[in-house]
Amino acid sequence: MHSFLAIIPARGGSKGIHLKNIANVAGKPLIYWTIKAAVDSNKFDDIIVTTDNHEIAEYASGLGAYTLKRPKILALDDTPTLPVVQHAYASYAKAGKSVDYVATLQPTSPLRTATHIKEAVQLIQEYPNADSLVSVQRVPHNFNPDSLFCLDNDILTSNQVVPCSRIFRRQEKPIYWARNGAALYFTKVCNLGKFIWGGETLLYRMDKLSSLDIDDSDDLRIADLVLRSL
Repeated sequence: MHSFLAIIPARGGSKGIHLKNIANVAGKPLIYWTIKAAVDSNKFDDIIVTTDNHEIAEYASGLGAYTLKRPKILALDDTPTLPVVQHAYASYAKAGKSVDYVATLQPTSPLRTATHIKEAVQLIQEYPNADSLVSVQRVPHNFNPDSLFCLDNDILTSNQVVPCSRIFRRQEKPIYWARNGAALYFTKVCNLGKFIWGGETLLYRMDKLSSLDIDDSDDLRIADLVLRSL
């Protein structure tokens, strides 16, 4: 059996929502739902929250996660996720620990559950030669390349974004899949020096609602309503 480490990147800054990662969602800080899913899955040797914010670190520690102080250079608005995960795993390895896979769980996916994590782990176990796994959702038919247009001064141009077959019926359009806000990334540790996802990549399919990624206040309200209804 393979071993797994969960890394939850949760910086304090956010352009859209102040301290988004601890914003209230159904009576709990947003990050609670990701930590809970990780803990309830019982699939991780350890769970690390990497953050630059004391309040987030204190709360995460109270839920049983290890917390890692992230340097300021890795907490900027334009900081990619890969160096953040690399820094966290390097600290983990420095403590004499190792695992086969690292799971990157963004705290902005509160409807990702322990079941999703378990299913993703099972998929990896079935395909041990895969380099990574990424969660995806089906692209809504109205976002299909066959439905996209460009605007010119708020006027719809006659040119579509991509060449297409001019298919307008939903049932006839090809099916596309897209990454769903980093609800789930699994990376074989030997590849962490190159990517979070890449190489031979498994796709773990999630439904539209479970794929909700908190980006603005409307997303917060949707997540709040859904979680309160469960």
